[in-house]
Amino acid sequence: MRSLLIALAATVALALPARADDVTVAVTAIVEHPALDAVRDGVKEALAAAGYKEGENLTFLYESAQGNPATAAQIARQFAGEGPNVIVPISTPSAQAVVSSTRDIPVVFTAVSDPLGAQLIKEMDKPGGNVTGLSDLSPVAEHVALIKEILPNTKSIGYLYNSGEANSVSLLAVLKTEAEKAGLTVVESAATKSAEVQGAARALVGRADVIYIPTDNTIISALEGAVAVAEEAKLPLFTADTDSVSRGAVAALGFNYHDVGKQTGDIVVRILKGENPGDIAVKVAAGTDLVINKAAAAKMGVTFPESVTGRATRVIE
Repeated sequence: MRSLLIALAATVALALPARADDVTVAVTAIVEHPALDAVRDGVKEALAAAGYKEGENLTFLYESAQGNPATAAQIARQFAGEGPNVIVPISTPSAQAVVSSTRDIPVVFTAVSDPLGAQLIKEMDKPGGNVTGLSDLSPVAEHVALIKEILPNTKSIGYLYNSGEANSVSLLAVLKTEAEKAGLTVVESAATKSAEVQGAARALVGRADVIYIPTDNTIISALEGAVAVAEEAKLPLFTADTDSVSRGAVAALGFNYHDVGKQTGDIVVRILKGENPGDIAVKVAAGTDLVINKAAAAKMGVTFPESVTGRATRVIE
């Protein structure tokens, strides 16, 4: 009799509909590295702050493509088939894969520098359809100014990037414009996968005065290889990613990516509460941090002027 009651209870439980406030948010990133991980965690924190808590009324799915665009496309198709309430792709390649996979499920992209150039949307103010999100367009002009402030004799910037990542190609065009204004030249060196990063960095030795790495997921995922070259050659290495400074870069002026994640999560909450993603304007993430690494600077022959140390939001000794 007891077994029959248990079986009956299980059958009834299966037949009961999910609570109205139960939601599923599916998150995917092209690769795992500190900045993108921070975005993911920030999204989850914003959801919790709005009352959507994992294990209670939220199912939070996460998949990394491990740097493989084909895997990113596979994950996008998987999520589209599962039908979550919202999909959050982190990075340009993941966003392109997800947007190509569904026209019905709301998509909130994040950590995408140029959503127009990546053809994710047609307008920033009113993206339309099922897509909106948050851009992390780097303040490139400020990056060039920071390099000149720290190293006034700089004549050339070595741009280390993945030529297959739309985000990095867009930023290259911006960098060339801003460098020309500052009287600098840009030397390119490309790596299409993480195993090529160290060699691409080595190709800049003797050709550039500094190395500059944009918010490029391929390069940042293998940053230590580039840092090793920079230290050996006394070639100062700057990034647009503040989380990379603790890993050996000299300095970075950029976003706190945990905050970027929280701003993204706020957009997800608006959609969960009933707003149409196509009516939510795409904005550039708010806030910039200046992070410097004195130990890394010493290894690369750099001394920070007081004007930089005085306004740094974080100093790594």
